[in-house]
Amino acid sequence: MKKIIFFLLVIMFSGSLSAQLAHDALDAAYDAYRESSITHRRFKHKDIEELVKVLPQDLFEVENLGNSVEGRSINMVTYGAGDTHVLLWSQMHGNEPTATMAIMDIFRFLQTDDDFNDFRDKLRSSLTLHFIPMLNPDGADRFVRRNALDIDLNRDALRLQSPEAKILKSIRDRLDPTWGFNLHDQNRYSTAGADDHTASISFLAPAFNKAKDWSDGRTDAMQLIVSMKKIIENYLGKKIGRYSDTFEPRAFGDNIQKWGTNTILIETGGLKDDPEKQFLRKVNFVALLSAFQAIMTKSYEQHTLKEYNAIPFNGSYYHDLIIREVTIPKYGNEYIFDLAIRRSEINAEGVNGFYDQAYIADMGDLHNYYAYDDISLSGQKMTDGGVYGVTLDSIQQIPSSELLQLVKDGYIIFFCKNAERYRTIPLPLDIRSPGTLLDNRVEMNTNPTKIITDGGKVNYILCNGYIYDLEKVRQLIEDLY
Repeated sequence: MKKIIFFLLVIMFSGSLSAQLAHDALDAAYDAYRESSITHRRFKHKDIEELVKVLPQDLFEVENLGNSVEGRSINMVTYGAGDTHVLLWSQMHGNEPTATMAIMDIFRFLQTDDDFNDFRDKLRSSLTLHFIPMLNPDGADRFVRRNALDIDLNRDALRLQSPEAKILKSIRDRLDPTWGFNLHDQNRYSTAGADDHTASISFLAPAFNKAKDWSDGRTDAMQLIVSMKKIIENYLGKKIGRYSDTFEPRAFGDNIQKWGTNTILIETGGLKDDPEKQFLRKVNFVALLSAFQAIMTKSYEQHTLKEYNAIPFNGSYYHDLIIREVTIPKYGNEYIFDLAIRRSEINAEGVNGFYDQAYIADMGDLHNYYAYDDISLSGQKMTDGGVYGVTLDSIQQIPSSELLQLVKDGYIIFFCKNAERYRTIPLPLDIRSPGTLLDNRVEMNTNPTKIITDGGKVNYILCNGYIYDLEKVRQLIEDLY
């Protein structure tokens, strides 16, 4: 399926190539454009600055638009000299980086000399692209949503109290672009409708008033969204949603639409087996290049409001883990539950820069809800595990073979003096600081550590929102040593 989209794009971008050559060229092309220095979501302002400052001056113009609250530079990169101006801004929220990665890939694409030169020549002569790759660098360095003033920049379009919001408003007014792309990430639990499809990409032509009226500009944005959707569904199938169009009077997307720029919101959600969003980064790359093509050729005009309205609105039906039909003792009886668990990322020092904090998001009959990991434990029982009675300096004081046997015997809670060091390591053990209160209830918003047994034999461990079979337990314990 991935190869299909490459083939389609080559046909659009370079019609003179034979189908076979086009397929072969684009099949291998993305890796050549991918900015190899960016490999994960938690990059910093300095990483992007280093890439921007070495862009060739004969192709790109780099302009410093001002500085963030804490003095970090906010730059705009301009490419092309066409009459149609397109403004793209990313990382307005500091922890929403997927489109920023895609923009770095687009910069590499635009400076490459290969079979797509005809497309690049037409792009330069038809459009002027203005990229603000990182609007909220202070938030990006902390990997948080808001800026250093703790203001949500996307709620500061009218009051303009933050310097970052003033920069975006000023450049929008100065350029008066025909098109605007508001590039975000949304939570990984969003769904495309109420079915078992993550909303891996969601679009919106934002409303410009409470009545959600349709202007020519909003209609153009809607048509261009349909054009992009038809391209990226070759990657994502039905995992494409439509963001809520409730008018937000403080938001930039809604107001930029009202101020006369055809505005498109792109929200990147979650996708199974893509935690660092490297595949979704590629989808953003494809979506934006296909949008530029459609703008140049006006091919988007063939699409209809009916097609746009057929894109399902976002729901919230996904979780990280659902355990189905497990038996849980409560109040002297046994009940059958489905448990839906979500995990929050907590910023922290460590290998990954964060640790997970799980919580039960729902429980009961959840047959119409979905999860990245979904397991049925019908006939099995969830109960408390054992607490190891000795306080340790570190968990490695217990030999690995002995620790594995303890887990098989149901011991899953340990007290260690240096428990903090284990926070960022995925483990099937609840390692706590001495004196920590034990609250192992299975209730809404709790984070229980449990064993799951069948006939008294331990089959699984539930720990911090992950479920581990004994083979996985063995692997993780061996890795720890």
